[in-house]
Amino acid sequence: AHAIEIYSLRVNCRVTSRFAHTVITSKIINRANESREATFEVELPKTAFITNFSMSIDGKVYPGIIKEKASAQREYDAAVSQGQSAGLVKITGRKLEQFHVSVSIAAASKVTFELVYEELLKRQLGLFELLIKVRPQQLVKHFQIDVHIFEPQGIRFLETDSTFMTNELTEALTKVQNETKAHILFKPTVDQQKVNPELDETLLNGDFLVRYDVKRVATAGDIQIVNGYFVHYFAPQEMPVFPKNVIFVIDRSGSMAGRKIEQTREALLKILQDLRPEDHFSCITFNNKVSEWKSVLLQATAENVASAAGFVQTIMARGGTDINHALLTAVRVLDKAERLPEQSVSMIILLTDGQPTSGESKVEVIQENIQKAVNGKYALFCLGFGFDVSYNFLEKMALSNGGIARRLYENADAALQLQGFYQEVATPILMKIEMRYPENAVEGLTKNNFKLFFEGSEIIVSGKIRNELDLLPHGSDLTLKEEANVKEKEQVFQNQSYIFGNFIERLWAYLTIQQLLEKSISAQEEQQKALEARALELSLQYGFVTPLTSMVVTKPTGQQQTELANKPTEAGKWVLNSPLGMCGC
Repeated sequence: AHAIEIYSLRVNCRVTSRFAHTVITSKIINRANESREATFEVELPKTAFITNFSMSIDGKVYPGIIKEKASAQREYDAAVSQGQSAGLVKITGRKLEQFHVSVSIAAASKVTFELVYEELLKRQLGLFELLIKVRPQQLVKHFQIDVHIFEPQGIRFLETDSTFMTNELTEALTKVQNETKAHILFKPTVDQQKVNPELDETLLNGDFLVRYDVKRVATAGDIQIVNGYFVHYFAPQEMPVFPKNVIFVIDRSGSMAGRKIEQTREALLKILQDLRPEDHFSCITFNNKVSEWKSVLLQATAENVASAAGFVQTIMARGGTDINHALLTAVRVLDKAERLPEQSVSMIILLTDGQPTSGESKVEVIQENIQKAVNGKYALFCLGFGFDVSYNFLEKMALSNGGIARRLYENADAALQLQGFYQEVATPILMKIEMRYPENAVEGLTKNNFKLFFEGSEIIVSGKIRNELDLLPHGSDLTLKEEANVKEKEQVFQNQSYIFGNFIERLWAYLTIQQLLEKSISAQEEQQKALEARALELSLQYGFVTPLTSMVVTKPTGQQQTELANKPTEAGKWVLNSPLGMCGC
């Protein structure tokens, strides 16, 4: 048996109207006859914000305190004279970050760790996904995952999935579902957790997933109201798909050689097959020179797709990286395109794995050039392959031009990551959507203008309702208009005992902070400061660990006393575990 024994591990998750509140509680006992380190290590989704952490050792509680990042860092530096510790949170993969804390406990002592985090589940490709990472690293006497979902719109579809299930473990899983609620309980016994009866080795290692979608009846979306805050979900169905004009701009510099360029070719061949006949497209590849498959946009006929596939198969990787010239070439092709379908969506998808090294290499100049050339007409999506890219640069460029950036991880599934991204943007069904509410009725509104809406996703707008409003009219410029009865809507959540009362207010704060941070990436310096100040204020008010705050964790006397939990960002520093302890950016 383990000297440090985890005798209880519980994951308790409550999802109310897409907003997930997760509590992970680990109870550990030191079975040795001397002091030992007890470690609490959990992985949580990158999209979540930690809201609480505490450890209690023999009945004494040591809470984590959320402070402004800079002042927390100053206090920490003052307290720790010898060298920095790595901080408690680091990114561990495409979707996850890891929270890790250790504390020394006396013989026969017990410690309870509790971590709480919250996130708004985002609809992708038609489903919401709740990801729970399971890795206790030992057999646990009392292990359970307990998920409650409440969706007032009704649950249309629900499934659980896991990367470690066996027939024995399936018996430990129960699902109960009615119209608006679902309860999923996974509670394997110690025997069920074993890889085989002889060994004390656990099967529990991997992802536990819950995927679901809700029913949609109301055309103007669904409004939910609690304590004066509202959230409005809008995901129109059965709309015709706009044809798209898409240019793939692919990096073929020397660093793409080998596996990366193979995976890129593999993914592009599949993506070309997925183009709709009414789409128009072209392919550009670049190193220090730019090569075009054709210098014009062509319709995605079987013949053109086959020709482009031939071009893709010949892509070889060598040379430098001229991102500026490649993107300007793509913009020119779109600018001079003729006879395109009237209502169509134009986009550029850039895939690169490095810094601009040829041609214009100053990122500020490239950003300016591209923004001027695109001029709001097209959406630019930037995919950064691996960790040699300047993610900051790609993210700022994408967000300044109506798109988003993503990092592709150099794993076996990189081709699938690329295809998955394409699928998210493959079916634009609405353009220039404005969600409208009477001006005198609402305040603190989150983003309510959206350039593009893709099938399978969802628009979310949240805000505060001004006093004594009985009806909240809402709609979008598709002229779908409806009214929500405030009192009636509030009733929906009143008798749900397990809902935390101010969840829509917290959802509103979470969404507002996310959007302020995203907006600040492409803002001018002065505006950036204002956006960050507001995001910081909300992070502190609602107790979220965001990139602007830190959680200070204090340990019992005699140990390294304070440690900091910071929110890592995709563009932040990456620590590579190499023998030299190098730090990759």
